[in-house]
Amino acid sequence: MPQHPASLLDRAPEMTGAEMAAALVPPRQFAEATLESYRPDPDFPSQAEAVDKVRTFSDAMRGGGGGGRGLFGRRKAPEAKPGIYLDGGFGVGKTHLLASLWHTAPGRKYFGTFIEYTALVGALGYANAVALLRGASLVAIDEFELDDPGDTMMMTRLLGELAGDGTRIAATSNTPPNALGEGRFAAVDFLREIQALADRFDIIRIDGLDYRRREVEGHAAVTEPDAIEPALASLGGTTTVDDFDALLAHLARVHPSRYVRMVDGLAGVGLRGVRTLADQADALRFVAFVDRLYDEQVRVVASGVPLDEVFGAEMMAGGYRKKYLRAVSRLIALTS
Repeated sequence: MPQHPASLLDRAPEMTGAEMAAALVPPRQFAEATLESYRPDPDFPSQAEAVDKVRTFSDAMRGGGGGGRGLFGRRKAPEAKPGIYLDGGFGVGKTHLLASLWHTAPGRKYFGTFIEYTALVGALGYANAVALLRGASLVAIDEFELDDPGDTMMMTRLLGELAGDGTRIAATSNTPPNALGEGRFAAVDFLREIQALADRFDIIRIDGLDYRRREVEGHAAVTEPDAIEPALASLGGTTTVDDFDALLAHLARVHPSRYVRMVDGLAGVGLRGVRTLADQADALRFVAFVDRLYDEQVRVVASGVPLDEVFGAEMMAGGYRKKYLRAVSRLIALTS
C-alpha cells in the first residue's frame, strides 16, 4: 500500500491544463447516473417534468446537431433548444440530471463546475482553452456562478464561441431554498449575463426539498476532539487530521483548481477546532474545498462549532449567501 500523508498540509499539488481537462467529468457519485435512476419526488411534479425535458434535449443532441445548428447558427433551431438551463433550489437533483445528460452525449464532452472551467482558462489562456474545448458535443457547467463579473463575461464569450460551432451547452445554478421567487431571479441574472444565448436556452424549473436533508438531522454532526481519530479509523481508508485554522491557511496557499487533488483518494478528513469564519476570503475558499470533498464523497469528522454554523449571520445575509447555503447542505450530508 502506498504511504499517504496524515495531514492535508502536506498536499500542495500542481496540475497542468491537460490534467484539468482530463478531470472534466462528473463526480464519482454520479459516474453511473442515468435519467432512469433519478427518482422524482411525487410531491413536486416539476421533477418528473424535468426528466422528460432533459430526455428530449438528449434525444435531439444525439439525433444530429452541429452543421451550423449552433446557438448562433442562422438555420432554424430544432424543437429542443440547443441550450438547457436547470433552475432550482439545493439538493433537488440538478447535478444528477446534468450528469445523466453528459453520459448520453456522443463523442468528446466535458463536465465541470464553473470554477473548474475558469481555472482551465487561467491555466491554458483563453485562446488555448477555446481550442481544447472546440468541437465538443456537450459542455456541461454545474453551479454556474454570477459572483465575479469578469469570470462570468469570460465564460459568456467562451460559450458563445463554442456554441457557434455546434456545441450544446447545459448549465445548472443553485438558488436559496427560502428566497422569494427562488431560482427565477437567478435565471434572469444568468440569462442577462449571457445575452446572446438567452432566447436559445430552455429554462427548466425544478422544485423540491433538499434530498441531502431528507434522511438526516438539520445540523452537521460534531465529534469530541479525542474521538476524531477513532472515528476516522473506522472508515477503513486513508484519512487526514488537521487544525481548522491551519487548513484555512493552507487553502490560501493552494489554488482552488487544485483542491481536487488535495482530497484525491481520501476516505475521511478530520478537522479540529472548527470556528465561525469572519474573513470572506477564507469562507469562499472553504466553500470551494467543501465542493471537492462532496464530489469525492469524503467523510468529514469535526470538533468545535458545528460546520453548518461555520458561516456567520452577516455572511449568510450577504451576496454570497447561495454559496454558503450550498456548502452547509453538503456539510450536513458529509458529517452525517
